[in-house]
Amino acid sequence: MPAEKKSILTVDDRTRRRNKAENRFRLLGKAAVAFGIVALIGLLTSIMANGLSSFQQTYVTLNVYLDPAKLDKAGNRNPADIAKVTTFGYAPLIEQAMAKAIEEKGLAAEGLNAKAAGALISKEAAADLRRFVIADPSVIGQTYPFDFLAGGRIDGYYKGRVTMESAALDRNVSPEQLVLADQLKEAGILVTKFNWSFFTAPDASDTRPEAAGLGVAIIGSAYMMLIVLVLSLPLGVATSIYLEEFAPQNWFTDLIEVNIANLAAVPSIVYGILGLAVLINFVGLPQSAPIVGGLVLTLMTLPTIIIATRSALKAVPPSIRDAALGVGASKMQSIFHHVLPLAMPGILTGAIIGLARALGETAPLLLIGMVAFVKEYPAGPPDGFFQPASALPVQVYNWTQRGDPAFVERASGAIIVLLVFLILMNLIAIILRRRFERRW
Repeated sequence: MPAEKKSILTVDDRTRRRNKAENRFRLLGKAAVAFGIVALIGLLTSIMANGLSSFQQTYVTLNVYLDPAKLDKAGNRNPADIAKVTTFGYAPLIEQAMAKAIEEKGLAAEGLNAKAAGALISKEAAADLRRFVIADPSVIGQTYPFDFLAGGRIDGYYKGRVTMESAALDRNVSPEQLVLADQLKEAGILVTKFNWSFFTAPDASDTRPEAAGLGVAIIGSAYMMLIVLVLSLPLGVATSIYLEEFAPQNWFTDLIEVNIANLAAVPSIVYGILGLAVLINFVGLPQSAPIVGGLVLTLMTLPTIIIATRSALKAVPPSIRDAALGVGASKMQSIFHHVLPLAMPGILTGAIIGLARALGETAPLLLIGMVAFVKEYPAGPPDGFFQPASALPVQVYNWTQRGDPAFVERASGAIIVLLVFLILMNLIAIILRRRFERRW
């Protein structure tokens, strides 16, 4: 019997199975995308919920009398003698100012003595007051208004971390202090406002989480990114131009290309081990210095920039090179006057993505000592490159290791700052690519 003829318009069993398989694959793809979006939203929601409160801080405004009997017993306004007064000499002045404010406003500090009432203020307040007096000894003997940081538990009370029930079990705060804090808030002495010091202040000790800031970490990250940009971009572009346009095709260049591809996949902690062994132990560069972190991140970023730059150069049509050579340009002129400008969007995109990756790296910086507690700001370049500093991702790691819940809030806030920097860098990459993009 002759074979039955089938119409191409008739859907047979095989076609139906193929269509079902295609639909299943589409559903799986959509489910994977949806799962990724839900996970990202959950992550961002968690970070925002924990970190947005770090951009607000509770302050106590007091008029402090700078008593000469305590700050300058000799009465000669000698800076050397005034500097000998420690923060323990300034703490009673803050307690007296708090007691006076309570008395003037007619507040009831039941069950609290002057020291307990003064404990509502951060321990950093005495240090701030001491720095103010040392900077200008002529203020001694006068009364000045100051905005002091409230203690970490008081600040946490207005952010939902501390309650009356938890305060009853906490040796660092009592329910009576929280009641007094509410009274001070109603009187306008205690206020919650935007926390600029979160971006400018250095790190603080475990007992002063409310004073901890990102100042040193931001400067350290900026110094390292400056070093990475200055070293990796010209080296990476020059290497790519040589390998793509000038290098002969032989076993040596093949070996170089294979190693560049392998280096791009090496875990970042390996570069940290290299920096520790070579730059610190052998060369003798200082630990926890931006110069070491910058060099390590440069080595880590170079393969990414080289691969991106070579891809951008390959994307330029050969006709551009041929046309330039045909009108009498040299090979060097054809590359730098025609090919390189057309490849610039891809080069800039690869460089900024490499810098963004370097900005978020933590593992190599831990091995070179940048996890150390750094209180002092580094100097300006170039001296600051060789002084101790921290970095944004390391600061996040450091704060998550501390027990006080206020540091967890600070760590989430630092993650938000880091994400903002990364988003801005990626936006810059998109804008530059659109700005320099040319059609051919």
